[in-house]
Amino acid sequence: MEDSVDRHVAVWTRELDWLDPVKEAIIARLAILARHTAQMRRDTLDLDGLRRRQFKVLMTLRRTGPPYESSPSQLADLLGLTRGALSARLGPIEEAGLITRTHETGDRRRVRVRLTAAGHAAFEAHAAKEEEAEVALLAALTEGERRTLADLLRTLVVAAEADPDAPAPARPGPRRSRSAGR
Repeated sequence: MEDSVDRHVAVWTRELDWLDPVKEAIIARLAILARHTAQMRRDTLDLDGLRRRQFKVLMTLRRTGPPYESSPSQLADLLGLTRGALSARLGPIEEAGLITRTHETGDRRRVRVRLTAAGHAAFEAHAAKEEEAEVALLAALTEGERRTLADLLRTLVVAAEADPDAPAPARPGPRRSRSAGR
């Protein structure tokens, strides 16, 4: 069974004698799967009529646990947004009935953002569609293969997250053959 990466690797190993074909195959396949997954998620959001940034607000509120609410400042921090950027995002979501913003009794300055029943349902519907697409993709693997892949990917993620500020290792330059330049 051959895929586009096999053809890609065959071309580049002929052109670059220093290229590690196994490494190239792994990285190229991870890149293809990342693009595929991102496109699948965009397509699902389009079907649901949500924008990614709107879904992220719903997901973040859902992640907080019952009663699925947060202060705007905490929500902005969780999303990595400024308070102004968050406020601009919340307006359309609130108009769609997916969240509410309420003032705490006794202090009008304190606002709570809460996922509504409609927001909960929109999150659930979208998450279920993503789940279905992801399960379909992974159906090509046996249960054991999925577990092995998850373990191998964990090892790579742990290594990548160990020092996120560390510069990427330098790419090796082309190797000269012994006869080159002589």
